[in-house]
Amino acid sequence: MRIFLLILLVGASTAIGYAAGDSTHKGERVKLIGAQDIQEKLDAHESRVSVVEVTIAPGDAGMPHRHPGPVFGYVLEGDYELGVDDKPTKIFHTGETFYEPTGCLHRVSKNPSDEKPTRLIAVVVHPRDAKELAIPDSK
Repeated sequence: MRIFLLILLVGASTAIGYAAGDSTHKGERVKLIGAQDIQEKLDAHESRVSVVEVTIAPGDAGMPHRHPGPVFGYVLEGDYELGVDDKPTKIFHTGETFYEPTGCLHRVSKNPSDEKPTRLIAVVVHPRDAKELAIPDSK
């Protein structure tokens, strides 16, 4: 898994076009590292891979959302509490990886520490025509 993430990260970070996709959502700062079109199709759609760095301040959390494709993540620093769909939340530590299936409800995205920031890399495989990598959930 780590080798797969490293290959995707290197490939995406050398992409020619860096979109202006940096943003700050409630509790999370998201920085686009790179994006690149890929040959594989996702649900019969032309695909793209985007790599983002997410930073969550101590005690902060993001808003519930969904992704237009699968997400593979790696915790660079700190701890990361993740909850998808109706599954129990799980805390991932520095050096651990996680996976989110396409379209699942990412209901918990939290830094459980009151002292240290959380930093992670997320690799999102998505349709090339996706308007957003994180779609706010209205529920």
